[in-house]
Amino acid sequence: MHLTCTGKLYLCLGQDDSADLQAPLLASPHVDEPVARALVDAIARKPKGHDFVIVRARLATVRRHMSVTGG
Repeated sequence: MHLTCTGKLYLCLGQDDSADLQAPLLASPHVDEPVARALVDAIARKPKGHDFVIVRARLATVRRHMSVTGG
């Protein structure tokens, strides 16, 4: 998992799925519950393994450059 400076939480570097943590942070900056709920929901969606299979890499499963992710 990787959290960007814009509040986007990438659940796996090999997939496009992400969660928005910026919205709950801005909506309730002094309340932890919305952020905690967003994190729990995101972790529940996180894949169990990595998706860096070479054959699938040719299919361009990830549509962003690693520099966008912060890697």
